[in-house]
Amino acid sequence: MGIRQYKPTSAGRRAGSVSDFAECTTPRANKPEKSLLVPKKKSGGRNNQGVVCVRFRGGGHKRMLRLIDFKRKKDDSPAKVLSIEYDPNRSARIALIQYEDGTKSYILAPNGLKADDTVASGESVEPRLGNSMPLKKVPVGMTIHNVEMQPGRGGQICRTAGGSAVLTAREGDWAQVTLPSGETRRMPSSCRATIGSLSNPDHMNISLGKAGRKRWLGRKPHNRGVSMNPVDHPMGGGEGRTSGGRNPCSPTAVLAKGGKTRKKRKPSNNAIIRRRRSGPRFAGS
Repeated sequence: MGIRQYKPTSAGRRAGSVSDFAECTTPRANKPEKSLLVPKKKSGGRNNQGVVCVRFRGGGHKRMLRLIDFKRKKDDSPAKVLSIEYDPNRSARIALIQYEDGTKSYILAPNGLKADDTVASGESVEPRLGNSMPLKKVPVGMTIHNVEMQPGRGGQICRTAGGSAVLTAREGDWAQVTLPSGETRRMPSSCRATIGSLSNPDHMNISLGKAGRKRWLGRKPHNRGVSMNPVDHPMGGGEGRTSGGRNPCSPTAVLAKGGKTRKKRKPSNNAIIRRRRSGPRFAGS
């Protein structure tokens, strides 16, 4: 896997780059399993009443959702990896697996998983790449991904490209996991996780190169508040260019930097042992 640079045939191509899809089994003919596809309906950032709740979203290329198995509940049944595929709905690659009874399923592909490999899930499986097992059976210090926060709910943490967490300790019915943000959290040891780190770690180094590629992803141009009128944004208006005259905020005057967004009385606050270090310098550390 790696990044392929475009030939500088235009200004957009000069700065653009794309993944070489070397880890995919058939990158030229990416034909997903039809039985695991469902249509994806676009909302344009609007709720059921047509009100824009998330700005700067809309358009983009048509997509089909791949049904991903985040729970991995088919225990003690080995599955063969048929192919590693590209998924337009996520940054990591996905793997098409087939169980002994013929059932096919999509899972998140860890880094290093290849076609014809074998994966399994359950309490009695070995802690190998791609196997899903409870945290009480995972060796301490091992890299994991697709981690459950509540038993049986399915993986919710570490599902992005190159993402992984580390099981740092275990005591009684609780396991201690260090997340990519630096936060240390305790979870029930019956929660499941998959061994290894996720595929496509070079995703963060890809340069879109032009605004059009951002539109293909369904992202509209982001308009600055200082360029608006006072009726549209608290930072708008003024004679000539201004720096806003106040701390950065949203159109509804909610502070954009430094404000805490987590609820003080959230029940899961007790599960956080060490909070992540805030600020862009510590992101992903």
